[in-house]
Amino acid sequence: KMAADTSVEILQKVLENEILQTTKVVEEHLDAEMQKLDQMDEDELERLKQRRLEALKKAQQQKQEWLSKGHGEYREIPSERDFFQEVKESKNVVCHFYRDTTFRCQILDKHLTVLAKKHVETKFLKLNAEKSPFLCERLRIKVIPTLALVKDGKTQDYVVGFTDLGNTDDFTTETLEWRLGCADVINYSGNLMDPPFQSQKKFGTSFTKLDKKTIRGKKYDSDSDDD
Repeated sequence: KMAADTSVEILQKVLENEILQTTKVVEEHLDAEMQKLDQMDEDELERLKQRRLEALKKAQQQKQEWLSKGHGEYREIPSERDFFQEVKESKNVVCHFYRDTTFRCQILDKHLTVLAKKHVETKFLKLNAEKSPFLCERLRIKVIPTLALVKDGKTQDYVVGFTDLGNTDDFTTETLEWRLGCADVINYSGNLMDPPFQSQKKFGTSFTKLDKKTIRGKKYDSDSDDD
């Protein structure tokens, strides 16, 4: 017992020391930054300010450009022809191929509405699969719902049914966001190696980060909920 107590104390001291060292390094770094700012003359500070303002202005212009191309809201497009036009003018596009009679499409609608507002850098669309037979044939869409994930005009990846989303109708918006992040079709700030549904106990630990090759290469009929 004594030995155990002693080792806990030693460990505690080591940890405290580590924390102190880290704090010291951070403080020194801050001091150095402050000193650098103190030593800057007016012209240098002005230049720094200008660069910041330009970066902000550029980001704002980029956002306005996206909004003018229909980003920022989840919307339906009427035909296949519109799909080609929409995809041509935006770098990142998520298109939901849906059917009115498929309940799972409504679940996706709810999550995509939220993500479209959050990820203005990506265009979020929906297209009725029954009105786009040529496109469904060309993109080999066999299961509804399917999300086609398009980058630079090319369909790079698909989310077919809910298999990649924890295999449940109750998946969270964060889970879909993670999956779109895996395809690099949105700017994802979380950790791709840590899928949100892994932390939900009921799914156990059988899920690991998706291997993109298996995502693209699979046949997908099995997930359909309206066979």
